[in-house]
Amino acid sequence: MKRISLTGWIFIGMAVGIAIGLAFPAGGSKLQILATIFLRLIKSIVAPLLFGTLVYGIAGTGDVKAMGRIGLKAIVYFEILTTIALFLGLAVVNIAKPGVGLSVATSAAAAQKSQAPAAAPPSFTAILEHTFPASIIDAMAKNEVLQVVVFCFVFGAACAAIGDKARPVVQFAGSLAEVMFKYTRYVMYVAPFGVAGAMAATVAQNGPTVLVQLGKLVLATYGVQILFVLGVLVPTAVLTGVPIRRFFKAAKDPSIIAFSTASSEAALPLALENMEEFGAPKHIVAFVLPTGYSFNLCGTMIYLSMGLVFIAQVSAVHLTVGQQMIMMLTLMLTSKGVAGVPRAAFVILTGTLATFGLPLEAAGMLLGADALLDMARTAVNVFGNCLATAVIARWEGVRFEEAVPNAVGISGSVDH
Repeated sequence: MKRISLTGWIFIGMAVGIAIGLAFPAGGSKLQILATIFLRLIKSIVAPLLFGTLVYGIAGTGDVKAMGRIGLKAIVYFEILTTIALFLGLAVVNIAKPGVGLSVATSAAAAQKSQAPAAAPPSFTAILEHTFPASIIDAMAKNEVLQVVVFCFVFGAACAAIGDKARPVVQFAGSLAEVMFKYTRYVMYVAPFGVAGAMAATVAQNGPTVLVQLGKLVLATYGVQILFVLGVLVPTAVLTGVPIRRFFKAAKDPSIIAFSTASSEAALPLALENMEEFGAPKHIVAFVLPTGYSFNLCGTMIYLSMGLVFIAQVSAVHLTVGQQMIMMLTLMLTSKGVAGVPRAAFVILTGTLATFGLPLEAAGMLLGADALLDMARTAVNVFGNCLATAVIARWEGVRFEEAVPNAVGISGSVDH
């Protein structure tokens, strides 16, 4: 008998939670504690995970001179595409407003805070000042994600500049990242119970209406993901001269694996193999695909922008255009380096809530739909990274119609 996957158990937990919330509203409300425990465990992951992944990644591959021309082209391409994805997500969630009309039960402290007079929005200089940490320990303790990211970028660059002398520190960061990956997988075993508790409490409080609103969010998110693929990625392939039919054939199976498993890691081996067979030089495939798993997460960017605004709408917190732009920058920075973690986007999302004054409890409502959303964002991430590999190869002069599969030194490719 085939074992039920974690995603399958999460769907089961979602169904059980909905049933309890509809049939036993009084008891369902008390199950919020399960979601709270899970969210607290998730919150404990963010700071050490970001430190390990960012420092190890920057110290190992962050030297632009070492990466050369291919690295610079890839990074520029990644940032342009992820920015477009974020703008699309923000535009649609502000138009569709899937969270308007819902409310979430918050802790007594959060409720008291919400009843206090609204503080004046912080100035740009205050936000800029707050971005830089006075103490990394304090920033980690308070889960000030953007401060942690800034520290890690500078710290990682310093490690890269020192070279061999920093190797023990870099190795520690790599080991810490691996430990946190495993820690996260352990925490995810609690996810079905957290989902059940979140859905039971949410349905008990809001009734069946919440299912309609969550369905609206799922449909809107899937719609944006499809729009991004058809309206951005496909035209990008056409404009750069990537042969569409051959590319779809190469990227199809890895994307399907990513969708069905909700795991980018599961799709990586086949993606590497298929893109080499497609005709991309081995050294470009080996660099661009893994790097894209950290820097080119377009599906995740769409989810993060929509999810954060959805939580703001549920929490009745109005985010100005300026705040949403700062939010976009924060998400672009905090999302780097954690693609291999199960439910990575949800981890990053919860870690970003405090930056914008949003209650952690509101994430429990989004948690119920996260399994469905995870499948779409992971598939788009993998498809987008396969395309990035093809586009960078084209920019390096590769002509795919003449390319010899699995060749490193094919016509038009750059030398090592």
